[in-house]
Amino acid sequence: MAGRMTVLWVVLFVVLAGLGYIRLAPSDPAIWHDMPADTADRDFANGVIRGFPAGPDSLRRLNAIILATPRTKTLAGSVATGLVTYVTRSAVFGFPDYTTVRQFDGRVTIYARARFGRSDLGVNLARVQGWLGVLQP
Repeated sequence: MAGRMTVLWVVLFVVLAGLGYIRLAPSDPAIWHDMPADTADRDFANGVIRGFPAGPDSLRRLNAIILATPRTKTLAGSVATGLVTYVTRSAVFGFPDYTTVRQFDGRVTIYARARFGRSDLGVNLARVQGWLGVLQP
């Protein structure tokens, strides 16, 4: 019985340590504040890329919509530079998702992806579609 309790405590400690790491791990802008070379619209296992023709204030408007999203903050960049990366954390466990938005040459591109896991279960796609739905009249 004592051996089972020890195993239980060890498993509990490992789970709590893992959750602590997920919530407290630093977000390095050198890694996440980036846009891939190929920005064609596509879905992938842990994220999505979407783009659309943009007016001069599209990034500013989108920035306001994104920052109104719960548990979202700016990681790096600014509207003024035309490239902004955001971190949005899940409500319960604090899993970070990174979204980089760029306005360049009359187009806004959104690159959203999860940091942990092979699949985001469609969370980034749903979030990006929600933002675009608010942005579009």
